[in-house]
Amino acid sequence: MKRVALLLVSLLYLTIGMAQTEVNRFVPGTTVDGVNYFMPQTAFRITVVAEKKVTIPGELNKYAFRYLRMQDVVQEGSTEWSIKSITMEPYGVPDRSKAYNVKLKPKTAAPLVSLTHDGILLAINTDAEETTLPPLPQGTPAETPLNPKQYMSQEILSAGSTAKMAELCAQEIYDIRESRNALIRGEADNTPKDGEQLRLMLDQLDTQSRALEQLFTGYTLTSTEVFSFNFLPSAETDKELLFRFSQYSGAVDADDLSGRPVYISIKNTGDLPAKVENAETDKKKAKIERGLYYNVPARETVSIFDLNETYLTAEYSMGQFGYTEILSNLLFDKKLTTKVSFYQENGGVRKLEQ
Repeated sequence: MKRVALLLVSLLYLTIGMAQTEVNRFVPGTTVDGVNYFMPQTAFRITVVAEKKVTIPGELNKYAFRYLRMQDVVQEGSTEWSIKSITMEPYGVPDRSKAYNVKLKPKTAAPLVSLTHDGILLAINTDAEETTLPPLPQGTPAETPLNPKQYMSQEILSAGSTAKMAELCAQEIYDIRESRNALIRGEADNTPKDGEQLRLMLDQLDTQSRALEQLFTGYTLTSTEVFSFNFLPSAETDKELLFRFSQYSGAVDADDLSGRPVYISIKNTGDLPAKVENAETDKKKAKIERGLYYNVPARETVSIFDLNETYLTAEYSMGQFGYTEILSNLLFDKKLTTKVSFYQENGGVRKLEQ
């Protein structure tokens, strides 16, 4: 956080009058005697967690039915992606159209102004810490596939043809199954007395059998990957293209037609009363035109969806879809020590106390 502490020397406090701190609209390059700040727009970090399945055929798949009577085994490799979840995390970015300046008069009680590193106003006369987005979730790597060669006998490894290797592997699978059944029935010569030892032996036999069977059936490696990008809404919408997602490549660019479209909708909830302007209100505001500007954010319902599924529906307060109001500079007079803090992501008043 960039904290701007504007303090006057103690002698000045003895001669201070009823002057007030001014807060004016900031025009770049024209103000040098104050603190410049921005109101925020609400942006989002959108995180997509996707599952990736890579299917690999077994090198002996042609012999699966002949020797093991297995049908519908994998014949060709493939990669398939699917969306597991989508999340949105709001954060504030400076709204260049809402730039202001806290101007100090020579005989004014100087406020403590807290800003983010990029100039968004966080607080006046109170402490406020800049927040950051949490770390992205981590993807999950696929398990290391079994190596069937580790479970092959010398006879299998030295087979002179693929057909012979398939025959010997199938026979080895049948032998393993028989050994496993014998252990379960207690008919094996080396059946252990200890239950834990029996479990370890059965697990080892299952691993051997699975490794050799994968030569016929093939296998699938499943992992999750995380995609993240930033999105700044500029208008409310019923259906705006957010990104595209390909069954074969995962998240792709919005102009990549190989992916199906994923949309976003942003609709006002109607909870925020419309801003009413009239002559009397305008007269009052003219008197406090040099007060402290802040956002009155609008409450929006956000949905992310495609043609088949809705991945997220949530409500967020957004600074760019509300309006701007003013806190009277009388609240920051020398006689008062008004403290006010703001929501970093939308510029609305978080807390105000005197």
